[in-house]
Amino acid sequence: MAEVGECSASKPSREIWAKLEPSDSRFADVDISSNEVVICSEITSSSSDKHEWCKITRNSDLHSAKMQNKSSNAILVDDTIVQNEEVVDIKCGTEIIPGPDREVYLNFRFKVVPVQESSNQQLEISIDIEHAKCCICLNIWHDVVTVAPCLHNFCNGCFSEWLRRSQEKRSTVLCPHCRAVVQFVGRNHYLHNIEQSILQAHSSLRRSDEEVALLDSYAYIKSNLVSNFSLLCSVADTPEKMKSWCWTRHNKASIMVQVIRNGKKHRRKRAHSPIDEESDSNELPCPQCGTEINGFHCNQNTVHLQCQGCGGMMPSRNDSVPQHCLGCDRAFCGAYWHAQMVARSDSQPMCSHETFKPISERTISRIPFLAHEMNRHEQDVTERCIRQMGRSLQDVISDWVEKLNNREIDRTRMPLNHAEAITARSHICNECYDKLVSFLLYWFRIAMPKHLLPADAKQREDCWYGYACRTQHHNEEHARKRNHVCRPTKGSNM
Repeated sequence: MAEVGECSASKPSREIWAKLEPSDSRFADVDISSNEVVICSEITSSSSDKHEWCKITRNSDLHSAKMQNKSSNAILVDDTIVQNEEVVDIKCGTEIIPGPDREVYLNFRFKVVPVQESSNQQLEISIDIEHAKCCICLNIWHDVVTVAPCLHNFCNGCFSEWLRRSQEKRSTVLCPHCRAVVQFVGRNHYLHNIEQSILQAHSSLRRSDEEVALLDSYAYIKSNLVSNFSLLCSVADTPEKMKSWCWTRHNKASIMVQVIRNGKKHRRKRAHSPIDEESDSNELPCPQCGTEINGFHCNQNTVHLQCQGCGGMMPSRNDSVPQHCLGCDRAFCGAYWHAQMVARSDSQPMCSHETFKPISERTISRIPFLAHEMNRHEQDVTERCIRQMGRSLQDVISDWVEKLNNREIDRTRMPLNHAEAITARSHICNECYDKLVSFLLYWFRIAMPKHLLPADAKQREDCWYGYACRTQHHNEEHARKRNHVCRPTKGSNM
């Protein structure tokens, strides 16, 4: 009559520290994970009933144990008979037979599982999956990178593409999440491990191999920490001298400046006037501090704004040209210095007029990366629709800006602040203009009769989740086969 040993604890509370290994390979090992555990037997030839046959208690030396006979039969331990309720010491290699007859009962070998000296205790971390997603592609991070100083995280490929596009337009790079000026970016190996753990636990969140390959082809951030030197102030006059940066704030009559000259740090500890005679001219917040331009110059009470595009300073003047983007409320200096006819110089960061100007003065030649929830298949359909109409993207956007101006468009989903107040004359930044164009292209597609779509797009059924569909971001086939430029009809209250 053969017996199978089984641990009475249904779920191990600790790591496995010992095993009972049966001599017959047809039976499974009995794992022991508690410091004290009762082993049960199953009489396989006649019944499924389980009976206690011994209790094993771990000794304090962690390498041996005590075994107590809990059955009505005698137990053989290394050929020594152990009667009911008797206790005997066992160690690694001890042979245990749950009965008095070696020929009848299945015999076990007690084995202590060696502790891996190099192993570390596992720490369980609970994380909301939504907090492990890249805000650019809305998927779980892939080859995650972290930007500083705001410490937001993105896919390497997504941020690399954002970085490339940003550098084409301006001298600084803003965080896609919070719009803070990015000083550094680097790969984050700790979060990469979390990324991998999430994907192992939720395989449905994995991207296709094709999408991963495409994302990797965009990625060019290889180092743990890469300095974006275009975000710092201009280089000192010799290569040995380090770059300097300053952050200035006059809102509360205070100024903090850190300048690194010849390898030494100097910190200004006192508040001072922008026109302090002892100040180095390079430390002046803006060109109008100490110099009158168009009848205005800064004084001790002038509040200054820091441009989110270039990091430079300008006086806050509510009676002057717009200085804040109506779409995101951030300050930009391009329109202000253009109106003052002040040219950019090496000593003074200053945005181009192109970074911040009225919607009606803007032009566009390609569909923004953000359009149609970054679904490249829908972007391609829109591009072909425009081409097939014999028009340019600029023609279409101009028409829909006019519709916006005439309030012919529902602005509920417009991804900009002060959506109801925006007109063709509103000043907005480049990022907000891309968002506006993406919004207008959505309505352009919604308003287009189905029979005017390209042939391969006419046959597609609408996705139940429409523009809110998450699958379109990680399933290439789904993104191509379903129309996502439509309102959700399932799984959304929008």
